[in-house]
Amino acid sequence: MANTVRLDDETDAIVQALAEKRQRPVDWVMREAVRQYAERDDARTSFELEAVKALADYRQDGQHLTGNEVDRWLSTWGTDEETKAPECHG
Repeated sequence: MANTVRLDDETDAIVQALAEKRQRPVDWVMREAVRQYAERDDARTSFELEAVKALADYRQDGQHLTGNEVDRWLSTWGTDEETKAPECHG
């Protein structure tokens, strides 16, 4: 199935310049742009679903970690003082 995308002159010029800069065909640039957009949209959707689930879990049991607790824990990653994940609390 053939797909056609109509671009305004400004966007077309941007795509043309990018293709030249990357030394790639215009259709490659367009496919890559669509692929990256779809990947970002999938990631965004997964993040939103995870956030909704986390909120539902919190509303059910009240268990949580604060942002500061998570930041302190993550700051130990890759160091000699690396710690285990903190315990959730109510």
